Amino acid sequence: MPQDSLASLTTLRLGGPAGTVLTVSDPAHWPDATRVVGHSEENDPVVLGHGSNVIAADAGHPGTVMVMNTRGITALKLDDTTVSVTVQAGHPLTDLVQWAAAERLAGIECLAGIPGTVGAAPVQNAGAYGQQISDTLHSVSVWDWNMSCLRSFPIQACRLRYRNSRFKENPGRWTILTATLHLTHAPAAPITYRPLADELDVPVGTRPTVPEVTAAVLANRRRRGLLLDPSGPDARQVGSVFLNPRVTNAQATHWSGLGCPVHRDSDGQLRASAGWLLEFVGCRPGQTITEGVRCSERRTLTVTAHGNATATGFARALADLAARVETATSITLHPEPTHMGLCTRSP
Repeated sequence: MPQDSLASLTTLRLGGPAGTVLTVSDPAHWPDATRVVGHSEENDPVVLGHGSNVIAADAGHPGTVMVMNTRGITALKLDDTTVSVTVQAGHPLTDLVQWAAAERLAGIECLAGIPGTVGAAPVQNAGAYGQQISDTLHSVSVWDWNMSCLRSFPIQACRLRYRNSRFKENPGRWTILTATLHLTHAPAAPITYRPLADELDVPVGTRPTVPEVTAAVLANRRRRGLLLDPSGPDARQVGSVFLNPRVTNAQATHWSGLGCPVHRDSDGQLRASAGWLLEFVGCRPGQTITEGVRCSERRTLTVTAHGNATATGFARALADLAARVETATSITLHPEPTHMGLCTRSP
């Protein structure tokens, strides 16, 4: 595929041409990159990391696409147990988790295997197995495109919630340049997620070592088809395509009685399993949804692209799935990936 296409910059490998692709690999070059954008008179360019949570438009983007490829980890010991870790935005999140495991630093071990960059993690408040980046995030440095200046936000100012943040609510306003986390020399956080406890063969609430949990998370994600394999049958994907939906107390009681997993998120909201709801309306792993779009071989909640699939077709397939669930259950599913330049009907 053309190297200046959005398809070449996203894991779904969908999306049309990009006007200008500007890759930033050295943090020292960021001021030059902003000047290039300023000279083109763009208010805010599209900024990508690994493109692992993006459905990019078939029409492409006529302006500048900035690819954050900065890497680097700086650790500073704060006391006998706490280490302040500042990471460049383009650093792969899974590499950071592996580094923390090698250093036996607890706080992000359950994020092992999540694709994407460290800079993207606060935008989505990335999380898995009962842990979120907000558990350890201390602050971020950002570029404010409206004010054309560097700023620093403490975690309280980031407004991190379940798969949400001020950065997601105001796309394009800020670009995260670094993230600082506070990790601890300690056993892993207590295991609260039953499948992970089963993977480790320990009771819920146990605190294994950080390397043990990291390895178990990777093994569990591999078994569920959640590790990106560039050469596998489900290579073109963005992971889970729907957020677990909020439900009322009455809905939680009704659907949990039918077998649907229901849990409280970090904000205290009741949420039902999006994957279970998809299977309730007849979806199955490997099932074709529309031409070039099907559920992954191992997991209904992961939808994959194939052949001549288009971004428009992929987005419409998600809308159709959400409509089927809402018709059958009165529960609304919301897409997890970001739509870049797409206009689609609401479910």
